[in-house]
Amino acid sequence: AALKDGVVCSTEDGGRAESTLCVSAPSEDASRTGGVAADLGRDIADGITASQASSAGRKKGGRLWRRPPGGDKPARAPRRAPVRKDPQVRRVLVNNPDVNAILSGVSRESSIEECNSVLIRLEKHSDVKALDFFVWMKANGKLERNADAYRLALQAIAWKEDWRRAELLLHEMVAVSGCRLDARAFNGLMYVCAKRRLADWGTKWFHVMLEREVQPNVSTFGMLMGLYQKTGSLKEAEFAFAKMRECNVKCVNAYSAMITLYTRSRLFDKSEEVITLMKDDGVVPNMENWLVQLNAYSQQGKMEEAELVLQSMEDGGVSPNVVACNTVITGYGKVSEMQKAKEVFHRLESSGLAPDETTYRSMIEGFGRADKHQEAISYYKKLKSSGFQPNASNFYTMINLIARHDDSESAAEILRDMRAAGCQCSSIVTILVRAYGTVGRMHKVLPILQSCFYKKVLYDATSCSILVTTFVQNSLLEEALCVLREKKWKDSDFEDNLYHILICSCKEAGSYEDAVRIYSQMPESRTHPNLRICCTMIDVFSIMERFTDAETLYLELKASACVLDMIAYSVIVRMYNKAGRPEDACSVLEDMDKQKEIVPDKYLFLDMLRTYQKCGLLEKLTDTYYRILKSEVECDEAMYNCIINCCGPAIPVDELSRIFDEMIQLGHLASTVTLNVLLDIYGKAGLFNRAEKVFSMARKQGLADTISYNTIIAAYAQSGNYRSMNYFVQKMQDAGFPVSLEAYNCMLNAYGKSGQLEEFSAVLQKMRRARCDFDHYTYNIMMNIYGRKGWIEGVAYVLSELKSRGVEPDLYSYNTLIKAYGIAGMPEDAVKLMQEMRIKGINADRVTYTNLIAALQRNENFLEAVKWSLWMKQTGVVGVGCH
Repeated sequence: AALKDGVVCSTEDGGRAESTLCVSAPSEDASRTGGVAADLGRDIADGITASQASSAGRKKGGRLWRRPPGGDKPARAPRRAPVRKDPQVRRVLVNNPDVNAILSGVSRESSIEECNSVLIRLEKHSDVKALDFFVWMKANGKLERNADAYRLALQAIAWKEDWRRAELLLHEMVAVSGCRLDARAFNGLMYVCAKRRLADWGTKWFHVMLEREVQPNVSTFGMLMGLYQKTGSLKEAEFAFAKMRECNVKCVNAYSAMITLYTRSRLFDKSEEVITLMKDDGVVPNMENWLVQLNAYSQQGKMEEAELVLQSMEDGGVSPNVVACNTVITGYGKVSEMQKAKEVFHRLESSGLAPDETTYRSMIEGFGRADKHQEAISYYKKLKSSGFQPNASNFYTMINLIARHDDSESAAEILRDMRAAGCQCSSIVTILVRAYGTVGRMHKVLPILQSCFYKKVLYDATSCSILVTTFVQNSLLEEALCVLREKKWKDSDFEDNLYHILICSCKEAGSYEDAVRIYSQMPESRTHPNLRICCTMIDVFSIMERFTDAETLYLELKASACVLDMIAYSVIVRMYNKAGRPEDACSVLEDMDKQKEIVPDKYLFLDMLRTYQKCGLLEKLTDTYYRILKSEVECDEAMYNCIINCCGPAIPVDELSRIFDEMIQLGHLASTVTLNVLLDIYGKAGLFNRAEKVFSMARKQGLADTISYNTIIAAYAQSGNYRSMNYFVQKMQDAGFPVSLEAYNCMLNAYGKSGQLEEFSAVLQKMRRARCDFDHYTYNIMMNIYGRKGWIEGVAYVLSELKSRGVEPDLYSYNTLIKAYGIAGMPEDAVKLMQEMRIKGINADRVTYTNLIAALQRNENFLEAVKWSLWMKQTGVVGVGCH
């Protein structure tokens, strides 16, 4: 848009022309200048002088105001302010005429036209001075129905981005000065918004126009749609475009902007709709519009339509230029029709147009996409011989193409060109390893680099790290170790981090031996071991079950100046637990507790609970549980399950119920183990209602297993509730589980101890019919029950059956037999059993001695009983004395 005679009007070249103002010549009678005007002139002159002084240090090459030689009218370059520090400052004059000279022909008696002429000239020098003069005009009645002055003032205010003042001035223009609002008043505001990419304010002023029923013109839509195209404001552009067609305004640039926006958004169907609408509306395309139509079709590979557009350009008298041909070549490249792309290239040459760098680059990209190796290299060489430089996309395409065709010689040449073009070593290495890694030829990378700039890579830490990391990820350990040995850079911290990354990469890939080899090649630390690397290696050795090596690393860390942190303790505790040494894990946790600043995370808390559970440290479990409650660790499903599994026997039953209820309310699922632990605790505590609720939940969720049934059967058996015991045995069978040996043992023990020998025998018969394999516990129960009754023959039968199965009596068996012999009046046999135990290496416990002494006393062998009592005390076994 440009200002002509103070009026905003459209330009034909898309806004690239300079804005020109035609003004009337100033009055020749300078004597009419009044005192007020003279004062204003001095003020403006002072302001301009200060502005010149402040701009003296600015960089050269900016767009400055200039006066064409031999003319009085100043011309100016288009305003550009992509980055500005102060919206108040817009321009600075180079050769300012004296402001007094500009105002020499102005007085209170001057006409509105003369004042407008001065305002126009001042507006070219400074927005501030122009607005000062505008205020003077207002004070002297020069604004009555003077729309031109208001338009100039609005644009000056817009450059200052004083939008509130602009709103007030629009109101004043109509309400006070009696001017009629039209599109030209708003176009000055739109122009500034378009230049400064102020899409929100441009949209606002457009809506203000519509609210005040002001008809937008071609310039309005041209500037607004150009603004939306620059800022990518698709929705706002669609609204403005629809309004333009409603107003029957035909702005070819608006159509171009709409097509471009849809094409960028890959909404190709809508791009084509706009092209169709343009034809229906009878809008004649200009060069820019032809190009955006070509681009819309080429981007989606519709080359027949693109050729039709190219033909329409020629039919319309517009000769296709290099840009048009480049667009078509790019389109053919996208669909890999490179023969037709070559035809367009030759057509370009035959028409007398010289291909530019974009032409060659598009040909390279097209042949690369079509996987035409030799053709791509040919055009790459033509690009260079024509004096052009490949761009980053060309380099990327060529490297990938050469990798697919295994052309190492060409690869080295491309890499040298990339280096000559200023590409960083790290970027080149990244592109190279990705290309060759994709096609499975990573083993080719090192020889290629060694043939061009391998030495530079060795001096660059980033390039080395990219290279060796990729080698390790592709199982090329020898190449990685070679680079690590030959590197020239020195940075111990960076080196430690690199080795840590490599070891972690091997660990994640399951290549534990490779991790050990990399660790073995690490240079020895001059200060102390790297904590992160040592922890990772401890974990690796644990996975490999090389617990001795893992412990050696831990002891080295402990002996060094390294201060172990929470992660280190977590790794070491896990190592000892995996090695089956929970006692050592407890020792590590005791060391950790001495460092008060260490706050365990969720995973360390889980390890602590499992460790203390394995060691049976109920007090530690209780302390850890309450420590978790006080901590900021968020309890998730795994944490709730672990707390119940490990801390169940260590915390009060009511607290256990509370934590379980909380878990369920939060929507977490209890595991089968968790539910079985709850069944066991509730059963032993006699809380059968709670136990049955838990069991019911387990059944509904499909989590009830054999252990679940065994647990609740054992609980009822122990309590003597035989009816419920048998009920759940039946439920176990109904659920498809065979009655387990554990369940039978519980029934045997319950019936035997209660003296219900018929039921005891019935259960034995069922076990034999079910062909259950009796275990130690089964035989011990039978010997115990028979021994209590004094049925020594039954005990002997059971013992012989036990031995016939190749199973030797255990400690509990011997204790039961000694008790049975005592009841049967066979103390000598009881003593023989003690001697048999010694021969077999079975250590007697308190129960053994108690049963033997009782057997001797029962049979009046008091002296012998005293001897065994004294022997028990000498061996350190605390038991019951001889009475």
